[in-house]
Amino acid sequence: MRAVADLIDAINGRVGRTVAWLTLAMVLVQMGVVIGRYVFGIGSIKVQESITYMHAFVFMLAAAWTLRADGHVRVDILYREAAPRHKALVNLFGSIFFVIPISALIIWYSWNYVGQSWAVLERSHESSGLPLVFVLKTVIPVFAVQMGLQAVSMAIHSLLALGGDEDELAQLRHVTEVAEL
Repeated sequence: MRAVADLIDAINGRVGRTVAWLTLAMVLVQMGVVIGRYVFGIGSIKVQESITYMHAFVFMLAAAWTLRADGHVRVDILYREAAPRHKALVNLFGSIFFVIPISALIIWYSWNYVGQSWAVLERSHESSGLPLVFVLKTVIPVFAVQMGLQAVSMAIHSLLALGGDEDELAQLRHVTEVAEL
């Protein structure tokens, strides 16, 4: 089981770290747009739309990596100070009853939406915009698959912690230490 969880963590980690570089690209491209517009009086709809695409890719494709790193906002009134076994139970329950079902619903409801976009190779509404709206929409089910898989990984890690695995329990203790920094 640990090998499956580690594989999911590794894949989502690699994807997350890769798309995180798009944040630098977004800043540089946005800076170029501002300089181009206000210094040289030129602009490009494709370049402006590329910023939106990069933002969507970062937000959607790095979400599972952020989940693994416990970086999402959490109302942790009880969680932060809880014992590692209690945290494992919360993570297990949240993965099984919230993240996995919601991920499945997102896949279910986005499937036709994305399929219709691919069927017509949907383009930007702007005549000089990017002709890749179908690619942008594809990120929706990819996001859901990544989140669902990361929830499976979290469930496995939680089960290992509940079974007494010291490495997993130490990881849950570390979450509290990081939160206090």
